[in-house]
Amino acid sequence: MYSKVRTCVLQGLNGYIVEVETDLSKGLPVFNIVGLPDTSIKESKERVRTAIKNSGFEFPLSRITVNLAPANLKKEGSQLDLAIAVGILKASDIIKDNIHDSIVFLGELSLDGRINTIEGALPMIISMRENNIKKCIVPYGNKDECAVVEDVEIIPVESLNQVVNFLNGSENISPYKCKNSPMLDEEGIFDVDFSDIKGQEGLKRALEVAAAGSHNILIIGPPGAGKTMAAKRLPTILPKLTFDEAIEVTKIYSISGLLDSNSLIRKRPFRAPHHTSSQVSLIGGGRIPKPGEVSLAHNGVLFLDEILEFNKNVLEVLRQPMEDGVVTISRANASITYPSKFMLVASMNPCPCGYYGDPYHECTCSQNSIDRYLSKLSSPLLDRIDIHVEVMPVNYKDLNNDTNVETSKDIRERVNLAREIQIRRYKKDKIYSNSQLNPRNIKKYCKLTKEAELVLKEAFNKYKFSARTYNKILKVSRTIADLDAEEKILEGHVLEAVRYRSLDKKYWG
Repeated sequence: MYSKVRTCVLQGLNGYIVEVETDLSKGLPVFNIVGLPDTSIKESKERVRTAIKNSGFEFPLSRITVNLAPANLKKEGSQLDLAIAVGILKASDIIKDNIHDSIVFLGELSLDGRINTIEGALPMIISMRENNIKKCIVPYGNKDECAVVEDVEIIPVESLNQVVNFLNGSENISPYKCKNSPMLDEEGIFDVDFSDIKGQEGLKRALEVAAAGSHNILIIGPPGAGKTMAAKRLPTILPKLTFDEAIEVTKIYSISGLLDSNSLIRKRPFRAPHHTSSQVSLIGGGRIPKPGEVSLAHNGVLFLDEILEFNKNVLEVLRQPMEDGVVTISRANASITYPSKFMLVASMNPCPCGYYGDPYHECTCSQNSIDRYLSKLSSPLLDRIDIHVEVMPVNYKDLNNDTNVETSKDIRERVNLAREIQIRRYKKDKIYSNSQLNPRNIKKYCKLTKEAELVLKEAFNKYKFSARTYNKILKVSRTIADLDAEEKILEGHVLEAVRYRSLDKKYWG
């Protein structure tokens, strides 16, 4: 007896249809799975055999051959359990009805026949939709995550018995619809607020500009000046995720097994890895390549607190993802690409003791030790950071001043308006923020007045900016102009953007 059902495997964020062909023939009882299965799929033989028996069905005493086609595609993951079990039950004539090719089965089996939740369900469903699959049978625990895709019927099941009854027509399971609308219209609730920050108006302005255009930012200052405090409050002013951005983020967290609510992620990610992190933890990798911190921060923030405490080799691997917005992990069996369009926020002390340039404390470091310390941040990496801002200790007057303190909500409203301008402007280019502009788009959208162009020319000659820095200044100027709702970039916008790039000359010369 022969049967064929469909399932899905992931490679990176892309899902591929796998046809599970099952053949029962005469001969000694043996159970073989062929078609480049990994260890978790080979082990599924015992899970499937026991789950079928414990569900009250008779496991066939035949020569069982399961082929996973196409045979040249590496198969990984326990989500094939359900499809293999259904294939065997169909070949045994326990499942009577024909199984249409437009149905895909996803699920891991327990020994008692229960169907466990799986990792990566959402990217699989999205990939199946792109392959014209109209119905997916998924674990009950993944139903909210999968129902985000509205034009695919999601049939949530809890046990193998329920699947058999559904396919035989003795039990009706209605397609699941997400109770919460996938539209992202509510504001996030945070425990912290920008109004907690006393003084530091320059830092708050720089963070507002960075949030409005998704620009990378470096904060330099002595201990206790509020660098970390401000960075941790950045998510409270970030613009709302668009639906497409939310789908991208949720897909990454789904395949990483970090999706706590099994539903659409509605807040921009904020990742803050420790300075002892390795290259693999930042970029991603492993035997089965998984996303690293740069991908988990996609469409959000990657915060490197005390960036100079990170290993220099670890920092250097950030250069390519920051420039390209993707990271490619190559292994012997596959080459996988993950998105990594993140906003880098880094903080650092200006010297080993932390008090270089502090008006209230004396620096005890020699010039050689300061130069050696600052050299951990290479010029190519520094050049990729759009905004550099210096902070000084807060004075007593600012600490006790509670008047005219802006809240995160006030700042977020301005940021959202600026980002909406950008989304409308770049609708045809399929980008969401000024930081994603390429050189061709910079020339098209960053129009300067004559006065602004003269200021930029003088600054370029004075500070000897690189071509990359020149483009960064234009992008930041475009964001500042958007915050002011100006169509053209004015002189004041360029002056502020240049000020954010002149600080590195003070420390790195």
